[in-house]
Amino acid sequence: MDFSDWISHHAETTPTRPAIIFEGGSISYGELAAWINTFVQVLGAGLGIKPGDRVAYLGLNSPEFVALLFACARVGAVALPLNWRLAAAEHVQILQHAQPLVLFVEDEFKQQVDGVRDQLAVDELICFGEAGDGWLGFQQLKLAALQKPAFQRPADLSEEDGLLLCYTSGTTGVPKGALLSKNALYYNALNSTHMHDMGPEDTVLAMLPMFHVGGINVQSIPAWFNGATVVLLKRFEVDLFYRSIARHPVTLTVAVPTMMLAIMADPRWTDTRPGSLRSITTGSTIVPASMVSTVCDWGVPMVQIYGSTETCPIAAYTLPDQARTHPASTGKTAIHSEIRLIDEQGQPVDTGQKGEILVRGPHVMNEYWGDDEATREAFTGRWFHTGDVGHFDEEGFLYVDGRIKDMIISGGENIYPALVENVLSTMDGIREIALVGLPDDYWGEIAVAVVVVRAGSEIDGGQIRDFSEDRISHYSLPREIFIVDELPKNSMGKVLKDEVCELAMNLQVQQRAQQQKHQPEQQEQRKEQREN
Repeated sequence: MDFSDWISHHAETTPTRPAIIFEGGSISYGELAAWINTFVQVLGAGLGIKPGDRVAYLGLNSPEFVALLFACARVGAVALPLNWRLAAAEHVQILQHAQPLVLFVEDEFKQQVDGVRDQLAVDELICFGEAGDGWLGFQQLKLAALQKPAFQRPADLSEEDGLLLCYTSGTTGVPKGALLSKNALYYNALNSTHMHDMGPEDTVLAMLPMFHVGGINVQSIPAWFNGATVVLLKRFEVDLFYRSIARHPVTLTVAVPTMMLAIMADPRWTDTRPGSLRSITTGSTIVPASMVSTVCDWGVPMVQIYGSTETCPIAAYTLPDQARTHPASTGKTAIHSEIRLIDEQGQPVDTGQKGEILVRGPHVMNEYWGDDEATREAFTGRWFHTGDVGHFDEEGFLYVDGRIKDMIISGGENIYPALVENVLSTMDGIREIALVGLPDDYWGEIAVAVVVVRAGSEIDGGQIRDFSEDRISHYSLPREIFIVDELPKNSMGKVLKDEVCELAMNLQVQQRAQQQKHQPEQQEQRKEQREN
């Protein structure tokens, strides 16, 4: 069954079953199918979208995006969800590269888009509220499209056609669009179904943003494949988590480690029972084994996923009965996936030995959009090079030991050092900069900038933060900044990131020691101020 027919199939068999529960309202499978038909008519008949055309979306989680995605599948278009947390300049870079014909924008992001409108390679800007200057209103488009002949699905569409274009970045700082096919989403849904033992009776709580493959592909799309119900949150909030599991029979959810730390820090954690929750899924970064064990002690298994944007993402996972026994593992290879580990010469490594993780399967991306060279570099045959390092134990459980790629994962968000370095290097007074990740109990890692300033310059960390604020997404901002005389380099002048990390850690230790040293003095000063 074609991806675009999943919802219409459930609409025929279980039309009244809730497909989406959103902000107090319920959308049945029959109603969602009607929404999709409307979007199909708007895209195909109203806007003239053809197979292969890109359709971008900027907004929080919403039923509109869900309907748009399934409509793109029927029209043959490629859906491009934009990360709403990015700065406007970063959106411009992605849109200029992908060149979508239309951009759907939630009203709260219209002002941001207006600020860079003259730089966008987009034919039409569409909003869901009042249109205004330079904007098309969805309701007006809908009325006009419904007056036209019903859109006819192109006859030559294939399951291998690209459907979902998710942008990620490499160590060069240049965004890359991973193109996932309808077939990839189908096999990823099969992997998820096996992992979660998912069926139509399940209720999924979707808290992650749907511009991430983790937010849309780990449980939400698999839930709609199975005819289950998704409680969809616009964005994650701790209070909404507790309210949702109290109000709805939630059986499954996904939460990255930083989300879980926030949930566990809330006073309600000790007073709340998991209720109908069968498991909590996590991933996107190395997950502390202690967190897995704590959640298991709470009364619900915490299962892990290994994968990436390019693998849709499910390539390996633990099952609920393995969570407590293997808390440090990302599990065994997914049922519709293959994983092998290789050394620097490309040869397989023995059990227990570390090697680069390669993934092969129908869930792996088609290509990096418009980047043949990057696509060739990412694959050996059909094996995708993840850039991660791991090892298998004797039982076949995978353990992720680190990353070859120079990437920081902070709170489940990918931070790409070269991208941040490229932006900050444009600031007057900065001669050199290196961004590295340091361990952090809460975020997993934090981005730390080590900066060399030009002779005669007196810029400080506060000025660098101010410069960064509107140029870089908030989660990519350096949380600590150290000014040094020189960056460690090799004989060829290349910055040695390992040595930069060591330098930054030493500076961090010194800084915290100084803060502790002066803490009693500061407390005494505050005491005197209160008494006076």
